Amino acid sequence: MHPPAYPHDEIKSLYPGVYLLHGSIRMGPGMRMNRNMVILKNGSELTLVNPVRMDERRLAELDRLGDVRHILRLGDFHGLDDAFYLDRYGCEFWAQEGQATYKAPEPTRRICSSSESPYPDSEFFIFETASYPEAALLLKEHKLLITTDSVQYHADWSYFSWFTKFVFKLLGFRIGMNIGPPWLKRVTPKGGTLQTDFEKLLALDFNSVVAAHGAHMATGAKEALYAEVNSVFHQSPERNRREPTLPQ
Repeated sequence: MHPPAYPHDEIKSLYPGVYLLHGSIRMGPGMRMNRNMVILKNGSELTLVNPVRMDERRLAELDRLGDVRHILRLGDFHGLDDAFYLDRYGCEFWAQEGQATYKAPEPTRRICSSSESPYPDSEFFIFETASYPEAALLLKEHKLLITTDSVQYHADWSYFSWFTKFVFKLLGFRIGMNIGPPWLKRVTPKGGTLQTDFEKLLALDFNSVVAAHGAHMATGAKEALYAEVNSVFHQSPERNRREPTLPQ
């Protein structure tokens, strides 16, 4: 028995062959927040990134769009709807080693720094220092960085209940670019830092970002992330105070 489809928007085109499904998840009584799925189309082949279950009408629309061949899980803390799509389409399932939050299903393809992405002109980025698996996918043609919990851009609080919004603000989230505070706390090794990982991420050629939560930031994403990295990793004396360099 799979989890139900929660309220969501229509499938929206971001770029040629790149679509966004902005939806929601109910985490408990009075707790609801948004979440996103990115759909990539290459010919008749579809790749679902950070899957979010849709209702029957949108599933029919997905089937008209193409054939689902790949599921990409980019973050360990996501995976609620992976099994639904795998059972429905019998496709390849991509994830990193060491999945802890959703240990099943077992990946059929492994994501690592040397893995070739199933979508043309794209590449995986791995947060090598993180204690739990986390990756990103760069679509080079569109300079679009697809993330999960690590980098989030919130333009509003759509699909958030008032209680969840209150909790998120207490956790340190705000409108704009965010390095997810709960994610960062959980994946940072004891006594360690992910600063170097984020500096390597900033070396990629991207200008826009879309995460598993929040909204699509169409331009200025690298500059916004640079400011966030500088804020997060230089706000306390115990952190390494070497400032990142913003690549051109």
